[in-house]
Amino acid sequence: MHIDIITCLPKLVESPFSDSILLRAQKKGLVSVDIIDLRAYATNKHKTVDDYAYGGGAGMVLQIEPIDNCITDLKSKRQYDEVIYMSPDGELFNQAMANQLSLKGNLILLCGHYKGVDERVRQHLITKEISIGDYVLSGGELAAAVVADAVIRLLPGVLNDETSALTDSFQDGLVAPPVYTRPATYKGWNVPEVLLSGHEAKINLWKQEQAIKRTAQRRPDLLE
Repeated sequence: MHIDIITCLPKLVESPFSDSILLRAQKKGLVSVDIIDLRAYATNKHKTVDDYAYGGGAGMVLQIEPIDNCITDLKSKRQYDEVIYMSPDGELFNQAMANQLSLKGNLILLCGHYKGVDERVRQHLITKEISIGDYVLSGGELAAAVVADAVIRLLPGVLNDETSALTDSFQDGLVAPPVYTRPATYKGWNVPEVLLSGHEAKINLWKQEQAIKRTAQRRPDLLE
């Protein structure tokens, strides 16, 4: 998989890909991630990529020309399955969408900033819009990192134990059951006996029951 992240503030999105699972995935050659500086495609000597909105109003808008130049350049090098715009009013991101995107080959993630992008970008250059929640960030950089992380960790070989991703919250429509590790007793707080029993069938049943119980308590909307 290859992911290009287009942003006018590259430093905001570099850190998540320089450590831990995302770095190891790149070193293994399972994914490549390029952070593209939108200002490199600006058409003026000051490298500005935003301007005032037609019709007035507060805030600046990312211009269509540098974005079009950037996407056109990237498409001249490879084919993309999706060109995604990170937007507060996009389709709400969830585990099912992460699973779907993990099956793709190449992705572009466009990060909005200021008051967003010229609407013509959304009308003519974008294939999908994604939101990570009903709130507004300073830009799409953190949202793009969230989506990339959720997708990359699902790629075969990224996690040391590939079954780990399959038991994450939301993979089966439930939140994950509680987990414990050593010591078995701490300050009088004990690990449930069933987890120490070694009886796989009973343990699996306990996990399923706990997942349903926790989902009912914390995310009853998932059960509906």
